[in-house]
Amino acid sequence: MSTSSIFRTGLTLAAIGAICTMLVAATYQATRDRIAANDKALLEQSLLPALAGIDYDSGLTDSLLELQPPHELPGNDTALVYRVFAAGEPAAALFAVTARDGYSGPIRVLIGVAYDGTVSGVRILQHRETPGLGDMIDSSRSDWVLQFDGRSLGNPAAEHWAIRGDGGEFDQLTGASITPRAVVGAVRDTLLYFDAHRDEIFPVAASEENE
Repeated sequence: MSTSSIFRTGLTLAAIGAICTMLVAATYQATRDRIAANDKALLEQSLLPALAGIDYDSGLTDSLLELQPPHELPGNDTALVYRVFAAGEPAAALFAVTARDGYSGPIRVLIGVAYDGTVSGVRILQHRETPGLGDMIDSSRSDWVLQFDGRSLGNPAAEHWAIRGDGGEFDQLTGASITPRAVVGAVRDTLLYFDAHRDEIFPVAASEENE
């Protein structure tokens, strides 16, 4: 093959590559907003179950706090706090935290806390617990997590936030205690954090209360 033929072939391949790159870029630009909207909708759908009984009019993902470790919430990774409002006033905070002491590894837990400190809902976001035993913490497998609804640090007192086998007031799972113990502890620790840091999570509300 002559030098000129090689040169022409190279130019042709370069042109094809440039066209493909432009097509990919154009497709990304055309679909980027739609993909982002779909991702947001899926995320908000996953957050909804932890907001039972909460009246709000803000977007679920519009006011997000990312708390980098070290922090006092369960886990040593980034904790996400989704704040929701009603008519501009704080309604609830959704905490995505990690209970690191599950039987088969970390358990990602979503905990909804109303502004008054009561639990609006708990859902398991991710786990690797044993099928038929520890996986019963998942709302798709049983209603075990529903026992947290409406509870608070005063109902029961913090020292009774434990499974019954440890002298607490929360049901455990037949044949499994490590997994429910981890989840109960995560919910308790999140409530303790909210109680201690509510004014930092909702600083505008705190400043209005102090006026």
